[in-house]
Amino acid sequence: MRPHILWLSLLLQSVDLASGEAHAQHVLGSDARGGDVDSPKETPRAPGAELVDAAWVELRKINQPLRDRPQKQQGIFGTLLSLALKAVPTLRLTAPPTETLKSTLGGPLLRATKLLEESAATNNSDALYLLAEMNFYGNFSHPRNFKASFDYYKKLASVHGNSSAQHMVGLMYSTGIGGAVERDQARALLYYTFAANQGHTRAEMTVAHRYHAGISVPKSCENAVKYYKRVADKAIAWYRSGPPGGMGWVPESYRIADESGGVYGEGASVSSSGINAVKAHPNSDAYASIEDIIEYLDLISQKGDFKASYNLGRLYYEGQRGLPKNFKLASQYFLMVTQKFWKKNNRIAESFKPGLDKIACKAAGFLGRMHMRGEGYKQSFAQAKWWFERGMTHGDAQSQYGLGLLYLNGYGVDKNTAKAIQLLKAAAEQDYSPAEVQLGSLYLDQGYNDDPTVANHFFEMAARQGNLEAYYYIAEMNFFGVGRDKSCTAAVGYYKSVAERTEPLVSSWAEANLAYEDGDEELALLEYLTAAEQGYEKAQNNVAHLLDPGQSRLPIPDWLYPRAQKGALLEDPSLALIFWTRSSRQGNIDALVKMGDYYLYGIGTTADVDKAVQCYTGASEYHQSAQALYNLGWMHENGLGLNQDYHLAKRYYDMALETNDEAYLPVTLSLLKLRARSAWNTITNGRINSIQDEPETKKDWSLSEWIANFMQDDMLYYEEDGYDPMYDDDMPGGDGILGELDDGIFESVVIIGLVTALVFLVLYRQQRQQAARQQEEDAQRRQQQPQPGGQEQDRNQGFFPPPGDPNLGMWAAGGVGH
Repeated sequence: MRPHILWLSLLLQSVDLASGEAHAQHVLGSDARGGDVDSPKETPRAPGAELVDAAWVELRKINQPLRDRPQKQQGIFGTLLSLALKAVPTLRLTAPPTETLKSTLGGPLLRATKLLEESAATNNSDALYLLAEMNFYGNFSHPRNFKASFDYYKKLASVHGNSSAQHMVGLMYSTGIGGAVERDQARALLYYTFAANQGHTRAEMTVAHRYHAGISVPKSCENAVKYYKRVADKAIAWYRSGPPGGMGWVPESYRIADESGGVYGEGASVSSSGINAVKAHPNSDAYASIEDIIEYLDLISQKGDFKASYNLGRLYYEGQRGLPKNFKLASQYFLMVTQKFWKKNNRIAESFKPGLDKIACKAAGFLGRMHMRGEGYKQSFAQAKWWFERGMTHGDAQSQYGLGLLYLNGYGVDKNTAKAIQLLKAAAEQDYSPAEVQLGSLYLDQGYNDDPTVANHFFEMAARQGNLEAYYYIAEMNFFGVGRDKSCTAAVGYYKSVAERTEPLVSSWAEANLAYEDGDEELALLEYLTAAEQGYEKAQNNVAHLLDPGQSRLPIPDWLYPRAQKGALLEDPSLALIFWTRSSRQGNIDALVKMGDYYLYGIGTTADVDKAVQCYTGASEYHQSAQALYNLGWMHENGLGLNQDYHLAKRYYDMALETNDEAYLPVTLSLLKLRARSAWNTITNGRINSIQDEPETKKDWSLSEWIANFMQDDMLYYEEDGYDPMYDDDMPGGDGILGELDDGIFESVVIIGLVTALVFLVLYRQQRQQAARQQEEDAQRRQQQPQPGGQEQDRNQGFFPPPGDPNLGMWAAGGVGH
């Protein structure tokens, strides 16, 4: 029997979260930054509440400059125009930095600020929170004042114990943002812990990450898993509180640097080179924008391409960063597909293009899902069932899962668990992850000894496709030891994934991305900073990237390429180094190389060549960063931090080129300079180890070994795998690899011909010798026959026949070969 503690844990997950935590933004009563609701009691009202109400009236008169708006599709002419504008040199004057703009309070903002300050004098919590937020984030166009913001947050945390204020005080102590306070990690952890113990979600993630990564505290898996589990429980409860099938959202997390090829640019960064390089041919869409793809698909969809219509429906249904969900358009494209296959009265078209039947069933599955969840339509389980049954005619997995969900829960039909399990198994056989998770949970509820093992199998199958619920179940099974041994390390990893993936509940990714796209990098930095403290590696990378000085040895003059100056808030290289370090500890190789650069050149810290060497060496061990290998070669060449050794320098340069062939030019130039320095060192008998050819071990081969090796090498040369298949298609008129093969075949034919001629000559000589012997034997037999007076004549001839005797010729012929 499975432990009762797991049943109790799963039951407690159904408790609803406080409504204010999930939806409110930048308001004290809703604790918008991820904490619990701290709204004051309505009766009696707190002192200064009327002033806060009057301030809200004034603030609502101000138009917020930042709005969540969908990106407009440009179209063909718009895309061409934008590309043309990008190609034109920027000759306009840049705007002055934000800190030079003396923002003056006036109008509604001034009146609201005075009312809030008057209310804050009475320690009104709402007024304190609003003033703190306005001074920190610059809400309602209020000028940022981090010192004033810190004072308001700290007063709110001290007087009222507000968890959101405690979290923000911890954030400012941790980062020292805006110079309001000196960095103090001990105090930061103290305030973060105060907020986390009150159930503040973002503070819980922050404390968990600090124990998990060992930031200012010793690493502790037990403490990390405790806080991560709290957040994961809230996340899964929020996910299950949505329509059938769970909440849906568009993931917003990404690295800013990756949009331009990575930290070091296209081809030089690990994220855009080697195994991560974009391999695209001229006709591919690898570099196309989402607007171009949609425009192209829409064009061919209008020409009757049902696959394009289906893909457009999926794009609008699922959405992605930069493309919000649009259920209305999604349903239109899905209906375009189904209407090509099913005619009126549910009649199938008599003739249709190959593959339309399966695509139409998939579109029907999406339409059923939309009716079941009430997305783009009024929720109707009857309509959902009708579409699911259509989709099942050709075995659509989503239709099987959706219909199984209806029968399992009794949505619009009578409950039928047996039929539901049958449908779920059919979907799971097609590796449909939601069906696998549902089956796994059903097996957990059975209570038999082998059921946890079967459930674990289904969960792991679904987890391979990134299913959120599968991650949570595996985390629970590792934490409680159900179906497997207890593992804190595995549990904390899965809990962390669950917590980080529920972005709308626990993070500020959407606000940060919107601010960055609108060009407000300072506001984007503040929003990314919160997510970075929570442990998001991508947010840590973004913070470091925004704060990176971006120094160049050959800077472009400002008069040639005018650029907007960074604000004072973005000039903090020491904070950038902190987040490069945290990003590298989560496996980002480019961040580790950046750390080496900071230590090498003393950016944001004192120069430390030994630490730079450690960073580059650590990055080079992955054999993915040509930049790290090149840097190590340069340090060996110049004797900076490493022994000056030209031979080792060449090795690292060669390895950099092997890792990334786009490093050909810098590596080639460096090798030319290195060989010149090595040659001069050899001529002058320098003490530096020069470039040396690798020693080759020689071996004395016997004749049989030489022939065997020759034949083996010759066979390997002509094997089909002996050349790169990318050269199969040679240019017209070119010899390509066939020319090399012809040369090798000609040499082999010549050798075989010579050997054959030699064998022929030997055999011919042997045949001649045998013929001569035969003639001699015949002559001897004839001489031995009795003739009158023959014996006396032979006796008188002696050893050699006399000249003129016919036997002289036979004697000479018989002597050949003896």
